[in-house]
Amino acid sequence: MKIYLDNAATTPLAKEVFEAMTPFFLQHFGNASSQHAFGREVKATLEQCRQTIAGLLHAHPDEIIFTSGGTEADNTAILSAVEGARIKNVITTRFEHHAVLHTLQHLQKEGKITLNYIEHDQRGNLNLQHLEQLLETSEKSFVSVMHANNEIGNLNDIEKIATLCERYKAIFHTDTVQTMGHYVHNLQRVKIHYLAASAHKFHGPKGVGFLYCRRGTPLTQLLKGGGQEARLRAGTENIAGIVGLTKALELAYEHLDSHQAYIQGLKSQLINGLLNHVPHITFNGRCSDADKSLYTVLSVSLPDAGTDLLRCLDHLGIAVSGGSACSAGAASHVLSALKITPGKHTIRFSFSRFNTPHEIDQVVASLTGILQPVAA
Repeated sequence: MKIYLDNAATTPLAKEVFEAMTPFFLQHFGNASSQHAFGREVKATLEQCRQTIAGLLHAHPDEIIFTSGGTEADNTAILSAVEGARIKNVITTRFEHHAVLHTLQHLQKEGKITLNYIEHDQRGNLNLQHLEQLLETSEKSFVSVMHANNEIGNLNDIEKIATLCERYKAIFHTDTVQTMGHYVHNLQRVKIHYLAASAHKFHGPKGVGFLYCRRGTPLTQLLKGGGQEARLRAGTENIAGIVGLTKALELAYEHLDSHQAYIQGLKSQLINGLLNHVPHITFNGRCSDADKSLYTVLSVSLPDAGTDLLRCLDHLGIAVSGGSACSAGAASHVLSALKITPGKHTIRFSFSRFNTPHEIDQVVASLTGILQPVAA
């Protein structure tokens, strides 16, 4: 029996999404930039997808720019703020995805920005008073804070952060790659300037995502070439992928409450099972707090079993990770920032609506078997 609990890395494609995409591989294959009937048909579909996503997010259709995924969306937002808005004072956290951190650190190395990090405690709680102090030091700032961390699941209060940014006339960017399709995002109510999302995190296809850019906010082309996406993002649009993204987001919003309740139940089941059967277990960040963490992620530190836990679980058919899939083979910058105690094994479990309670029981039993010699 194979068990997949690495949904923060990628989710399985929903059957309904695959069915929606298939005609755009086989029948409706035109280029949306072509002027003939094949192209016009696809262009109409492209714009309908844009309108659908905008409607779900309470945004305007012209604020949605389709991208190859979250990394491109994050990079475009950062470039737009630094080059388009000519901002030099940048504020972020040490927990951001490398699509954000590596880009900002590169710009800092080139002398284009001054980079400041928001203070945090040992559980990863951000000090918003410190954020306000940083905002006070500059007339013009760019703030980049993710909605939820992909390794430890901490949820950040982006509404409060957006309010602070508005007060100090700062531009606010948030990476919602882990929360899009899992929470409601009302962009009319919360003043976010840039928002990044990726379809494969909510049962859509890989290689497609979008950037939300609020009207009046500068947007600088990352990719240059043709005039696609209203001359904001060059490159032939991935129509099948965009159709899949749209269908996946529609499904997610349609069943948001029931999916959240179900997945939270699986996470609580795993927490209780581990507490009851695995001694000396600790939970990283705020991931065990249902109100302050992403319900799809649980990060745990376990006693040193003298073996590679991830490999042992893999041999048993259980897919989990030690942290971000994008950082495979490298030490986790998130865990390092939290100063996780050396000598322990860290596992990130991440859930989806396709997991079952029986699978959770199997995982607890498997871990208990592996760790029994340690407990003895």
